[in-house]
This record gives sequence, C-alpha cells and structure tokens, in this order.
Amino acid sequence: MTVENLSFPDPQANLNYDEELLRRAEKGDGGDVLRYWESPVHFIVLGRASVAEDDVELTAAKLDNILVLRRSSGGGTVLQGPGCLNFALVLALKRYPDLASIRRSYVFILNKIMASVKKSGVDAEFRPVSDLVVKGTDKKFSGNAQRRGRNFILHHGTILYGFDLPLISRYLKIPKKMPDYRANRTHADFVANIPVSPQQIREAIHNEFI
Repeated sequence: MTVENLSFPDPQANLNYDEELLRRAEKGDGGDVLRYWESPVHFIVLGRASVAEDDVELTAAKLDNILVLRRSSGGGTVLQGPGCLNFALVLALKRYPDLASIRRSYVFILNKIMASVKKSGVDAEFRPVSDLVVKGTDKKFSGNAQRRGRNFILHHGTILYGFDLPLISRYLKIPKKMPDYRANRTHADFVANIPVSPQQIREAIHNEFI
C-alpha cells in the first residue's frame, strides 16, 4: 500500500486528487493507497446526492465566501477546514473480501480506524452506518462515505481533532435525515473534537493498514 501525505491549498484539488487515485487504480496504473489531507481553508462539500438548498445555510456561506463543492461519494453534507483530518483509502475488492458488502466494508474499515483512535487514548464506538463517536457521549467525531468502482473502492473519512465547531451551525442546516442515535440533537450537541494530534492519528492508522 502506498501512503501519501498530500494536501493542496485549493479545496477542489483535494477532492479531485482522491478521484484521480481511484481512476488510476481502476486503469491498472495504481493500487491500494492511504492518503491523508487537510484543507487550509473552510469549505462545504455535498455528498453525491445531497441538495445544497436542503443542507446549507447558503446566505451565510455566500456572505463569508465559503465554497460549496460536491464529491462523488455518498454520505451527507459536511464542513471541511483546519482541524479536520481527512483520510482516503483506495482498496482492491479482491484483496479484501469484507469490502464486497457496503455495510461489511464500513465495519471492516472503521474497526481499524476505531482501533487507531483507541491507541491514541480515545474510547470510540462505531455507529452504523458510517460514523464513529466518543463512548459515553455519542458525540460524532468521524463521518465516512464511499464510491465503489469495478475493482476498487474509494473510502473517504474525517477525524475532527481541532475544528472550529460553532462554524458547523453557521453554515449547515440540521439534516432532514439523521441516524437514530443522533436523537434530534443540534450540531453543537452532536459533534465533537477528539484530543489527538494529526501526527499521532496518522501514525496509528498507518500501523493498522500497513
């Protein structure tokens, strides 16, 4: 597996590069990749089927010059920026049998991420379909989404470690669809940073996959 620590200053370039890694793998020009990146600026990214008008406080985003972009993977709309570590995995379906099922693939990958977080001192739990939360509070610190190709999958994940959490309420609406465990909580009551450094969590994830 190739490991890349590569962040671009432009948000769209960061999203495009994840897509490029999957494209290369599907063409036979690349293989399994673990990439880490973090945006130096805030931006909003919609899931493949998300509707901006439903999810985004568009007036605030326009006033503050916050870009609204879209990724090719599923999942919900999120705010990105400093303090949010992204990890992208391109994994071969033939090499990892658990990836054949979408639900099993989330369990397989997020068990490894959860183990990494626990080694960094944070007691985490998995919440289906694709979230990680702090045990005891059910506060979400990691959201995940996938795009599935013919031979590989692209898995996107985030880990909040030093994010400006009040900005989420400024730029994102409460989603119309939410997991049961959220229990109608506001963004402020639902999302949390975890006390890890990006270097620490990158090393722990690296050790789980390599």
